Amino acid sequence: MPGMAASPRIFEYIQLPEQYELIKLSWIPPNEKEDLSDYALRMCERIEHKTPVLLGVSFGGILVQEMAKHIDVLKLIVVSSVKSNAELTISMKLAKTTGAHKLLPTQWIKNLESLALYVFGPSIRPKMKAYQKYLSERDPAYLDWSIDQIVHWSQTDPDPDVIHIHGDKDVVFPIKNIDTSERFYTIKNATHAMILTHHAWFNKNLPNIIEN
Repeated sequence: MPGMAASPRIFEYIQLPEQYELIKLSWIPPNEKEDLSDYALRMCERIEHKTPVLLGVSFGGILVQEMAKHIDVLKLIVVSSVKSNAELTISMKLAKTTGAHKLLPTQWIKNLESLALYVFGPSIRPKMKAYQKYLSERDPAYLDWSIDQIVHWSQTDPDPDVIHIHGDKDVVFPIKNIDTSERFYTIKNATHAMILTHHAWFNKNLPNIIEN
């Protein structure tokens, strides 16, 4: 599952051995006032296999954790994401109580350059045009909904079975806020966009992570 506003194309460099079938999910429009649990249940309707391995990036990582509450999974992997609301940034936690996130003029995010910076972080600025092709979800209503779901995510205790892969240079979800004690993999010098920039690490290590 790709991150907020991102298309399945962010996985274009991920190549797994032939015994794995890689299914790339995409975002569906949320219903009016739909909560994340109900949205996750609808997304589960797109899962055709029993006990799949679910992998989600950023907000997609939050979503697959909610999906795993509705279906049985073999493995649950989150990338550049968080495992509970305790791992959100201080500004996100404050937004929950102040509602400041609702003041964000998400209309401006329809600008591809602004959206790329917002989704992938400032490190991608030198390759701005290259990264814009990965952004397909630019509807302000969807972006408003996504930001609100992140800020109000209710999960307080991490699922102990979650496997977490994170970059030590991530500025969207800084690693200093992340519980790295169990089932955690750190990718050195990797940013929030590491599913693209460090795809070789994933191609090498994901099969072992899935099997072990």
